[in-house]
Amino acid sequence: MTQNLWLFLLSAAGISLSGVMLPGPLTAATIAKGYDDRNAGAMIGIGHGIVEVPMIALIYLGFADYLENPTVKMVTGLAGGAMLIVMGLLIFFTFKKPVEGASVMPYSPLVTGIVMTGGNPYVFLWWATIGMALITGAVTFGIMGLVLFTIVHLACDITWDQIVSMTVFRTRHLWTPKIQKTVFSICAAVLIGFGIWYAVSVFL
Repeated sequence: MTQNLWLFLLSAAGISLSGVMLPGPLTAATIAKGYDDRNAGAMIGIGHGIVEVPMIALIYLGFADYLENPTVKMVTGLAGGAMLIVMGLLIFFTFKKPVEGASVMPYSPLVTGIVMTGGNPYVFLWWATIGMALITGAVTFGIMGLVLFTIVHLACDITWDQIVSMTVFRTRHLWTPKIQKTVFSICAAVLIGFGIWYAVSVFL
């Protein structure tokens, strides 16, 4: 049983990492924040977890359908999309200021993680599908299996986000004004693009 539990946790870690490592709005925000703060990734990951832990609890308690509720999807898509667009525009219109681009984001890394996660309808979809399957597997090992799964999943998110922010912070001295402009432009475009998609997708 113990061996099977560790194999399950290993597979859960792989699935979790495959999700968090995909480029998206959270990655863009982590890069932007990481320019000024080496530990921004860890705090963003914790903010991400603050939203995800209640979702894990809801699924465990049998409320998975709540995550697929049309009203929840619409509110999340519209509010989250609007927030991403605003944050993207803030970066886009201020990145020309030397080495000050990331500081214009209006929230701390912790709040950024919460906003980016809570405003992403596909996080809810992931937990209502892939996440639910993982939780189902975890609870076969009892409550301890669920707790360990949650810890492993959050550790993957926090570790990867921290690697991203620390890499950006440590290499920022190599960024020429052109590189800085390009990177922040891409981050802004990613946030705005996902924001528009989230807002439009609720009507599709």
